[in-house]
Amino acid sequence: MEPLLEERARRVLEACRSAGVRLALAEASTGGLVSACLTDLPGASAVVERGFVPYSNEAKTEQLGVPVELMVAHGAVSEQVALALARGALAHSHAGMALGETGIAGPSGGSAAKPVGLVYLAAVRSDGTSLCERHVFTGDRAAIRRAAAARGLELLLALLETS
Repeated sequence: MEPLLEERARRVLEACRSAGVRLALAEASTGGLVSACLTDLPGASAVVERGFVPYSNEAKTEQLGVPVELMVAHGAVSEQVALALARGALAHSHAGMALGETGIAGPSGGSAAKPVGLVYLAAVRSDGTSLCERHVFTGDRAAIRRAAAARGLELLLALLETS
């Protein structure tokens, strides 16, 4: 595992263990990379409750209850869908916090309005507190996925720190 991802994953596991929080992850464009980073480390089973890889729009709806109308109105790569993914992961798990992400890793699939590298990340807690970010990462497909995973881990830490 890349050192930056490993360091961030360790910090998330430690912070979640300290706070007594379990995680659910809904990774539409990273394909489970955040889950893999966390579960590569010992002790992850005390924190990672479950993960979803809702790659298709049908999976987003069937697995996590993301409304089709939401994707039609805003697109599958949008702040609204990232939040719906995170909230759906919470609703379909026993976790206290969730990460939802959706994006365009490329090399194709981008447009002027939604370029390759565009990623929306959302972290939500069971008390309703949420954070959402929009990023446009650069590089090839692997670099975009790694950057999205690293920032997703940071967003989870940021949410843990909010009161």
